[in-house]
Amino acid sequence: MGDAADPYAALSRIFDGRRALLLEDDSALADHVAGKLTRAGFSVVDRAVDGEEAVSKATTATYDVLILDRITAGLDGLSALTAIREGSGPNREAPALFLTALGGERQKVEGLLAGADDYVAKPVGDEELLARVAAQLRRARISSGDQTSGDLVNGPFKLSPGARTLTFLPQGGPARVLDLSPLEFAIVAELFGARGQPVTKSMLWDRCWIEWKFLPDNYVNIIDARISALRRRLKEQCSELSDSLHPLIVSARSQSLVFRVLDKSA
Repeated sequence: MGDAADPYAALSRIFDGRRALLLEDDSALADHVAGKLTRAGFSVVDRAVDGEEAVSKATTATYDVLILDRITAGLDGLSALTAIREGSGPNREAPALFLTALGGERQKVEGLLAGADDYVAKPVGDEELLARVAAQLRRARISSGDQTSGDLVNGPFKLSPGARTLTFLPQGGPARVLDLSPLEFAIVAELFGARGQPVTKSMLWDRCWIEWKFLPDNYVNIIDARISALRRRLKEQCSELSDSLHPLIVSARSQSLVFRVLDKSA
């Protein structure tokens, strides 16, 4: 990420002490995912091999996130999540992410309607999985009131989701609302709201290119072209910022993006 700190390394602060329930009947994959979460900072990753076991564990223990396969013996993951959401256990509102080989559009809709907060098709890279888990934990904190869901401030910038505006407040100058297209604002809002955490390009596609009902083979090229233009647009409208702070949107490893975290003197 250039001269900025690696946001993936910073995820350990978010994951520290967290508890996950992992429903996965492929032992090798379960070992890999559990190991990755533990090394990233999770204190507990409880594993279940079928839906019945997942529902039983979710009834007796509290988890910060549920990671569920759909295809399992006995009760499948979709039915298991439905049972957890409809039950009276401590995980009725826990963030849930499907990690499954069933990646069709209809299947994704089924998963979201069953109560999932995110849906990821296998195979998925480790960085992608960690970024998506972090996003769910962040949104859970916002929903619980640990963070404000109103205006977001980052150095000389204020993002107002309700008004859909990004305001630049340069030192010694008047505040001004930046001229952004609806798609550009959506991109900035996703990155801004991540508060320095990485947002993968596939996450950005899911949340900003909502008119697309599938993931095209060239989606990375489409995003890269848009980000390149957005970087230029932000630099043109925020020329008071030091050149060392541009681009404001920086790359994190290979497939993630971050809006720079700025101090108030920027």
